Amino acid sequence: MKYLELVIHTNREGLEAVEGCLMGMGFTDMVVNDPNDLQDLMNKKHDYDWDYIGDEVLEMADEEPTITMYFDGEETGNGYALCQEVDMAIEELRQAMMNGEYGEGADFGPLTVTTSLHDDSEWKDNWKEYFKPSKVSERILVCPTWEEYELSDEEKAAGVRILKIDPGMAFGTGTHETTSLCLKAMEKYMKPGDSVLDVGCGSGILSIAADLLGAGDVLGIEIDPVAVDVSRENLELNGCGENVRVIEGDLTKGVDYKADIVVANLMADLVEMLSPDVRRHMKPGAKYISSGIIDEKEEEVRSAIESCGFTIEEVCADGMWRAIVAS
Repeated sequence: MKYLELVIHTNREGLEAVEGCLMGMGFTDMVVNDPNDLQDLMNKKHDYDWDYIGDEVLEMADEEPTITMYFDGEETGNGYALCQEVDMAIEELRQAMMNGEYGEGADFGPLTVTTSLHDDSEWKDNWKEYFKPSKVSERILVCPTWEEYELSDEEKAAGVRILKIDPGMAFGTGTHETTSLCLKAMEKYMKPGDSVLDVGCGSGILSIAADLLGAGDVLGIEIDPVAVDVSRENLELNGCGENVRVIEGDLTKGVDYKADIVVANLMADLVEMLSPDVRRHMKPGAKYISSGIIDEKEEEVRSAIESCGFTIEEVCADGMWRAIVAS
């Protein structure tokens, strides 16, 4: 399917005027990109809003504000006519600004419009090219649903298991360092028949891996209902039985489950926040595996876990990421 992308270039002062113009024309679907919103992001309301912001995101602060709209790009549609209407309306807005109709000295930026034609096949599945079968731990090989993979005799002898996953474009593929750290720790500390509690299970990859590694019972908990649906689809895809469940909920509210292994691949501040409640979900001798911890937060998280009565067994590292195993 072809689509038209229309971008209006303005400034912070002009955003409201452009939005008002478009809404006056009956348009309500638009993407507003205001780099100044990054300041709100930096002034995070909660400690757990984020741990790490990449340089490429910070560089966006220097970009100019834009408003983007999308229209049907097929010749049989009315997308081209609508783009022309928007272009003419923005030009009228620019002329009104220059004529002083919005007050002396009003400046709405360049008020230029650029339109480009795209085919959704250009991007819809391109990300799949970079998701290939990948051995993320000694015994788990993650494979996307659209790929075929045959285990070698050596891999079969080593007990390697294929974990099929269809993450969609909104969920991780399971190849991130934090996931790999959790899987390696699970392989090391989990025994056949153990019960596993997966906190914040996301696409369900750790819950599925636990089943593949021989867990007797697995419970995944996820606060995002969309992620719950994705997890359940992936459980079915991997042939998981009734011993593997994913529920919508919060570890700290109304969940009565005790496990031999508790795994939480979240982020540093959430690990700290959840750790006091994790103990009551652990059987005697259980292990608590937490990850999603950047290196600069390691000591802080370690101290927080120890303050809850845990003993640190091991800290695993992969680049800037850390996983902490405690008992």
